Amino acid sequence: MAEALKVPTMAEYMAEGKKPEVLFWVGCAGSFDDRAKKITKAFVKLLHQAGVDFAVLGTEESCTGDPAKRAGNEFLFQMQAATNIEVLNGYEIKKVVTACPHCFNTLKNEYPALGGDYDVMHHTQFLKALLSEGRLKVEGGKFKGKKITFHDPCYLGRANGEYEAPRDLLRKLEVELVEMRKCKKNGLCCGAGGGQMFKEPEPGNKDVNIERTEQALETQPEIIAAGCPFCNTMMTDGVKNKEKEDSVAVMDVAELIANADDL
Repeated sequence: MAEALKVPTMAEYMAEGKKPEVLFWVGCAGSFDDRAKKITKAFVKLLHQAGVDFAVLGTEESCTGDPAKRAGNEFLFQMQAATNIEVLNGYEIKKVVTACPHCFNTLKNEYPALGGDYDVMHHTQFLKALLSEGRLKVEGGKFKGKKITFHDPCYLGRANGEYEAPRDLLRKLEVELVEMRKCKKNGLCCGAGGGQMFKEPEPGNKDVNIERTEQALETQPEIIAAGCPFCNTMMTDGVKNKEKEDSVAVMDVAELIANADDL
């Protein structure tokens, strides 16, 4: 199985004088967080299955600077962005796919002004494209008929207007898709945005992730589907807080597709 999960780096591609179809931007969570690594692996399996010629930056990839910028450190953000743009432009990267909406939003909307212009896709958009090109097959499998609710990541949904790609993929799994009362453009943040992921919440009556988890549990789902590693963490914590982890799973859309087919 180790062989099947071979992930080449851009440096290796350059050494062979080749260029990949797309650069997979892994992101901090997908690289270092044990839970998010599973999302990375699931997505890589799908890329292999679809025959996508891709590469990663490996140790040359640094944080996009999103947490620094959102927390108010514009100087650090610009330093991180400049370093990344130099690397990306050095490799003449044109197309980027990432499983993190924070990376997606920053690369897509904030790098162009600093000299980094790329065609950036969220992994659900990329998987949907592979599906419509007939390169990837998505069908029911073991999630067929299961009740699933999808939590919209802020930086995919409200910030970039993408609501349908993840839902289209879930429908292809032939699940029973149920919407929370706050969804799509009225969706509620998981509570991790704006650098909140890395600190304890301010004192209040209720944590944002608990409020959001309660809205998800109202739909009585078997699975809460996410499209962001931060959302995944916050919703998982919320489910644990409600002592529902035995009956409700929190999974990324890519994991659902990969697991439906037992990749």
